Amino acid sequence: MASAVNCVVHDVSYVDFHCEKNNQDHRTAEISTQQLIVRRGQTFNIMVQFNRKQYDPDHDRIKLVAQTGPNPSETSGTKIVFPLSDSINKKRWSAVAISSSKSSLSLNIHSSPNAKIGRHTLVLQKITLDQTVIYPLGEFALLFNPWCSEDEVFLNDDRLLEEYVLNEQGIIFTGCSEYIQHLPWNFGQFEEDILDICLKLLDNSPKHLKNPAKDCAHRGSPVYICRVVSAMVNCNDDNGILFGKWDGSYTDGVPPGKWNGSVSILRRWNNSGCQPVCYGQCWVFAAVACTVLRCLGIPTRVVTNFESAHDTNGNLTIDSEYDEEGMELERSEDSIWNFHVWVESWMARYDLKFGNDGWQALDPTPQEKSEGVYCCGPAPVKAIKEGETDICYDVPFIFAEVNADCVTWVCSEKGKKIKVDTNIKHVGQNISTKCVGSDDREDITNNYKYPEGSDEERRIFELADRRRVHLKPKKQLQIYLKTNDPIYNGTNVKVSVVISNNNSKKRVCTLKIRAMKKKYNKASRVKCIKKYQQEITVRPNEDKTVEMEMTYAEYGEFLDKYNLIRLTALVIDGETNESAFTLKDISLVNSNVTIQVQGMPVLSREMMAEISFENILPVVLTNCIFTLEGAGLIDGQMEIRAGTLNPGEVITKEASFIPKKVGLKKLTVDFDSDKLKDVKGYINIDISKGEK
Repeated sequence: MASAVNCVVHDVSYVDFHCEKNNQDHRTAEISTQQLIVRRGQTFNIMVQFNRKQYDPDHDRIKLVAQTGPNPSETSGTKIVFPLSDSINKKRWSAVAISSSKSSLSLNIHSSPNAKIGRHTLVLQKITLDQTVIYPLGEFALLFNPWCSEDEVFLNDDRLLEEYVLNEQGIIFTGCSEYIQHLPWNFGQFEEDILDICLKLLDNSPKHLKNPAKDCAHRGSPVYICRVVSAMVNCNDDNGILFGKWDGSYTDGVPPGKWNGSVSILRRWNNSGCQPVCYGQCWVFAAVACTVLRCLGIPTRVVTNFESAHDTNGNLTIDSEYDEEGMELERSEDSIWNFHVWVESWMARYDLKFGNDGWQALDPTPQEKSEGVYCCGPAPVKAIKEGETDICYDVPFIFAEVNADCVTWVCSEKGKKIKVDTNIKHVGQNISTKCVGSDDREDITNNYKYPEGSDEERRIFELADRRRVHLKPKKQLQIYLKTNDPIYNGTNVKVSVVISNNNSKKRVCTLKIRAMKKKYNKASRVKCIKKYQQEITVRPNEDKTVEMEMTYAEYGEFLDKYNLIRLTALVIDGETNESAFTLKDISLVNSNVTIQVQGMPVLSREMMAEISFENILPVVLTNCIFTLEGAGLIDGQMEIRAGTLNPGEVITKEASFIPKKVGLKKLTVDFDSDKLKDVKGYINIDISKGEK
């Protein structure tokens, strides 16, 4: 046979990958028009120019070879050999000749919709009667294709694809459930070199380093890729991107709240020889994962769960213990995070039973190990809602994050432990993601859980082996906390405590109110801001209100970028020892960074933005700096120093830059000073091509 005759390798005269046209067709031109980047399950065109007249269309047979990874093989699917055919077969690799001559060949090539993603080399084999001539044609990148109905990540909605694959800007929701804040973020998945970094990330995973050929053979599966990305965004087991830190000083790195986007993080990791970037917290981990997955072609969105449970022992109960002064005792490994951020990726789940396709929860923040590695998911959101804890991956852990019970205990010095409150509704509130086509918030709580107290909810609790919480008689002594929301940082915090005596007898009680510094992921009992205690008399069936006020002078030094304060109130009947307890986490609101764009934003034309900030704190701010970032607007980051800002003073600065890409872009601005850090502002700018 011809293939058994001698093989020689020749160079072709020229190969035109038609990068600009192909990339436009495959929606990858925003990444580059200098290299071929295509999506699987879709046709692309190339033209091969031979040296002299080396091709006889009537007698020579042509085969193409597409291969990826080290030691590619046909058995593993990393090497595909396919001949020219009369028509394209959309279910596998195939190719047709569009035109041919003795010196050139124009081909349409169609990749398989379940092909391995990553860097591929393309080789042309010309088979004659006496020899096989091998022509290396070059390299191209192959990505997932959510526009292809045969691809596992297919999403049949152009508006959703525009948002969850092509949109380089987004909003991440933070704060607390009663005052949700918008954090702008530049994902920048189409910025120069980001695709190269994302593929490098896959090549640095422990799975690839241990067995590169086996790893590449699994890269056709979005489930597999998602688990690799979830593990590699944190650095706990590997050469991952981000080092997580929730306590102490950040002077040896970048504070988590300083970041405005993923691009600078990914570039730092790449430029440092894959050393972890310091520092990240949950929204940073999630945002970087979103960038990587969108870049690879998997529809992905960032999701925030308010009052998110971290259940370390798997009992679906979060126990909190307080002393008789109302101060939290840090004995439990469990915790409630004011908010926790993960991502959802869209895909079919051929590895699971029917009904688990669609959004899959994926969490790169290192919390608990999954199969021995710090990663989480992809867990079908539908399975989480239905309490199907036997489905992989990590459904029980995420189920607890949105459903766990909160039990509060008061412990005496003698060791007596009294259960004072059970809250079955506290965990899993206002689960949020950015709306499609706008910066508004979409509430997706119903995707994760049935309405509290409904029959469906009880059925799911039983399915998840949770104990049924029976309705209890109304407590005779109740307590509520109210504040003057929203509360601006720098103003007085007014706290109202309402004590309800649902008894026919008078009560003489001790009321204890505590204000403590709160981190977004757990409480800190060490840093008490203010204590208030009062003996009160509550008449039969009376609601009595007690007020406490806290000034900036009292709380200002305790604040960090989150501006979170935990308020607790404990009331104890002096005669019966009956008690009631409540808590409330508040998030103080910073002054806004305001941005105004001057003139018409046009591609490649210098434009000006005016940035303003008002100091509403009663103290002087020094070392004021604005940091600007925006995919398609600014290369990297731009810093503008603003000096000193007195109380009540407004400072205004101008920044000029030249837009590099057309379309809707997001300019984000971060304000920092000695006493006030990581204050964010953003503006959407629609860049036009201008007049030709």
